Amino acid sequence: MLCTPQMARAQQFPSKTITIVVGFAPGGFIDTISRLVGQKLSERLGQPVVVENRAGAGGNLAHRIVAAAPPDGHTILAATTSIVINESLYKNRGYTAADFTTLAISASTAEIIVAHPNGPKSLKEMLEGAKAKPINYGTAGAGSASYIVTEYFFRNLARVPAQHVPFQGGGPLVNAALAHHIDLAAAAMAGGFVPHVQAGSLRGLAIASEKRMAVVGDVPTYTELGFPLTATSWAGFFAPAKTPPDVVAKLNAAMNDIMKEPDVLGRLTPIGFEPIYGSPPQADAMFKSEIEKWRQMVEAIGLRID
Repeated sequence: MLCTPQMARAQQFPSKTITIVVGFAPGGFIDTISRLVGQKLSERLGQPVVVENRAGAGGNLAHRIVAAAPPDGHTILAATTSIVINESLYKNRGYTAADFTTLAISASTAEIIVAHPNGPKSLKEMLEGAKAKPINYGTAGAGSASYIVTEYFFRNLARVPAQHVPFQGGGPLVNAALAHHIDLAAAAMAGGFVPHVQAGSLRGLAIASEKRMAVVGDVPTYTELGFPLTATSWAGFFAPAKTPPDVVAKLNAAMNDIMKEPDVLGRLTPIGFEPIYGSPPQADAMFKSEIEKWRQMVEAIGLRID
């Protein structure tokens, strides 16, 4: 009898349209993954799933919307690594990590640094040249995961000067790298660099993964090169705190199954994503550990937005 309310709730969910709120504009990797997952969730759960883009404040606008939503599983946040970075980057966010329940962290893509073929042929050559002549590197914006991890690398690990050049999005960044308007470019692998590295129009110097990635197998890891650095951008799904555990479990199971489907893997793995599977407690443990990992880098480079 004690189990009856929980069982009834699981059977009733979902009872209406599910909204996935994305904190960034259409076209980015989190938007792409959200639409893939949304379509599959609708098929599995028998209710419409809509994706709503609410870009602003580095993802914080969407984070606030979902944090304040009814905790019934019908409003889901699709978040990138920005949600853990913002815990230490922004003083006033309007929410905290405690306002969310982790449903799943579904896919990750490692950070990579690339150069034009006419530029340095290796990370070692690049660092030796930087001692004589300061270099510049581009990212899709200050405060992004790519900026934080690359600035941390240059300041705290390599200890060579490097000037940051921010771009308004991944497309302009890729174009600048291809045209050799910047010395280096840093981004998540899924940010558009993989096909260019594969084609040889850009050269991968280092990747911040634990092991080499098959899609760019010639690119060494930072660790291989003597720098203990791992950092990924990932796609995660969150619900408001106090969402019933049975609803969380139902969504988690569906999302794990979706990430195993051949057509989903066929779209994500060639561009540099790796699927992640895990229970809600495992996903939440990763979420909390990522908060601390990125906090250390944010504080080390002295970055703060009030």
